[in-house]
Amino acid sequence: MESSWANRGNSPKPAAELHHIQKAWNRLMAVNHRSLICLRASLCEVDKARLLAVSSHHAGDWLHAPSMTAVGQRLSDEAARVAVAHRLGCEACEPHTCISGKAVDVRGLHGPSCRKSTARQRHSRVNDIIWRAIKRAQTPAVNEPVSLI
Repeated sequence: MESSWANRGNSPKPAAELHHIQKAWNRLMAVNHRSLICLRASLCEVDKARLLAVSSHHAGDWLHAPSMTAVGQRLSDEAARVAVAHRLGCEACEPHTCISGKAVDVRGLHGPSCRKSTARQRHSRVNDIIWRAIKRAQTPAVNEPVSLI
């Protein structure tokens, strides 16, 4: 069974003391597959950055965040679709011209960095809500400086 798993995943077996832990088997296979994807795919710089971002330690934490419907911070189905499309590198929209005048490709990656984007405005609102809650709890806090990007 162990050799079958290792052969199928094209990865080495975990150390003998970790043979009984499923996570040890999965980790070796995941690391191996990630390196194969990077080697085999002709990734552009954007795709390399996306792959590094989505494989970072807490990249999926947003999926576990509770929706705050009372303050309008619930993800719509469309927003969730676009977020997942960005993580997977899929087409997220039709090519068009942004209100800022810049061309937007099918992946729609222009929005989060555009000064006229509603995504940036929502980000600012969430930061403001969190900052006010921290201040109300009488804890020292500094809001995110303007124009970090």
